Amino acid sequence: MARGIQVGDKAPDFTLLSQAGAPVRLYDRLGDGVVVLYFYPKDESRGCTAEACAFRDSHEVFTDAGAEVIGVSSDSVDKHVAFAARHNLPFTLLSDKEGQVRKDFGVPSVLGIIPGRVTYVIDRQGTVRHVFNSLTNTDQHVNDALDVVRNIQTEDPV
Repeated sequence: MARGIQVGDKAPDFTLLSQAGAPVRLYDRLGDGVVVLYFYPKDESRGCTAEACAFRDSHEVFTDAGAEVIGVSSDSVDKHVAFAARHNLPFTLLSDKEGQVRKDFGVPSVLGIIPGRVTYVIDRQGTVRHVFNSLTNTDQHVNDALDVVRNIQTEDPV
């Protein structure tokens, strides 16, 4: 597995399909603002649902701060459609079916089998400004990401 992307690194660019079936390119989204990119193991699992709902509940705060939230897992586009609808998720979910983007970012697995849960905050220039890695502390992913987004906004207001 590749060395994990760390604070100060350039985020690898990629294009994946969203739950709408449309291709989404990371660097196209960066032009619009900060991206909070979070990798999670699986739609509908307890921890992943809690994390997605926490991002949903803070979605307006993120958008007001100039950030877009994007979730990534290996689930199919169809599974993402159902997951987003069931939990009223207002943000983009991307299908990394082959796990290539997860590998490019160096997101670790737990026990070599469970995909990890890592959140990246990426600024408009594509630089990773924050990395939070915890399979269990889902609320902290959201809280830490929001703090970093707010700090970026004060440094570089749009």
